[in-house]
Amino acid sequence: MAERHAVRHASSGNCSVSGCDEPSVKTVSGKEASEKAKLSLAIGNGRAHLCKTHYREYKKATKTDRELDRLAW
Repeated sequence: MAERHAVRHASSGNCSVSGCDEPSVKTVSGKEASEKAKLSLAIGNGRAHLCKTHYREYKKATKTDRELDRLAW
C-alpha cells in the first residue's frame, strides 16, 4: 500500500498579515491575497497564512473570481 504524504496544517503559525498575531487557519496564494484582497502581508508572494478574520476578507474579495473559475468547467 502506498504511504501517505505528511500533512502540514496551517495552524502551525500566526497570520501573515502585518500587525495580526492571530493563529492561522487557512493558507492561500500570497499574490492573490495581496493584489486581489488588498491585504498587507509581512511576506513576499509565497504562501500566505491567514487567520479566520482575514480569510473571510479574502473570500469576500475573491468571490466573483472564484465563481467565474467554476463556470469555466
